[in-house]
Order: sequence, then structure tokens, then C-alpha cells
Amino acid sequence: MNASTVNAIFDAMQSHALASGYFERVNKHEPKNAPPAGLSAAIWVDYLGPAESGLASTSPVIRFNVRIYQNMILEPQDAIDPSVLTATAALMEDYSGDFTLGGNVRNVDLLGMTGTPLEARAGYINQDGQMMRTMTITVPTIVNDAWSQAA
Repeated sequence: MNASTVNAIFDAMQSHALASGYFERVNKHEPKNAPPAGLSAAIWVDYLGPAESGLASTSPVIRFNVRIYQNMILEPQDAIDPSVLTATAALMEDYSGDFTLGGNVRNVDLLGMTGTPLEARAGYINQDGQMMRTMTITVPTIVNDAWSQAA
């Protein structure tokens, strides 16, 4: 697996988030600072390991985190969770619908044949003294024959 393959996967995931129209910004890294106002998303890698192997190559699973951020002091407070959940559901539908991320992966492991399915978990993060409501989507992807095996 080379840098162009990795970059293409990150770009495809970012493209889905930007095209959704829900986000003010979409980073391809975990932010060091609290995002400014509005819904933000960040994409970073969480795990890399073998998914399956043949006689000549191994297909790895790459699990990405896509975290959605919303400042907790937003008013009205009743709008925070619905907006975060709506954006999360839209992204999960997009990653499910574009199963190969534009042909850059064999598939998004929707049901978790490699152990972890496409899923999202809610939480809170205190970043730079700002409490953020978050939803982190786990996006497991499988890349065909990325690692060669040699005897």
C-alpha cells in the first residue's frame, strides 16, 4: 500500500463529508484545538492490521475514525444532538452507499467481518476548555492485496 492509495482513501472520505453539506470544515487529522462554531468533522486512522491473506498477498483492514464536533454551549440546546445525529446518519449512509469509496478500497466492512462494523458512538470532549458534543464513526475499510508476500 503506497502513499497515493492512502491519500486517495482519506480524500474519498473527506469528499463524502464535504459533499453532505452538514459541515463547516472537514480535517484529515485529529484537531489539536477546539473547532470553531458550526459542525466540524475530523478523519484519522485508528487501526491497521491484516484482514485476510492468500498465497501471494495480504489484504489489510484500515479502521478510520470520523469524529463530528459541535460546541455544547450552542443554543437552543435541544438542537445539538439532533444536528450531530443527522450529520452522523448521513455520513454512515454515504459510506454504506459508496461501498468502495470511489474504487479506493475493496469495501467498507459494514457488518464487521474483520471484527468491528461501521458504527458510531456519542460522547463529550473537553478541548481548549470548551465542552464539545461528539459522535465518532468507526469506518473499517478493506484494501485488496496491499501487502505482498515473498518466500
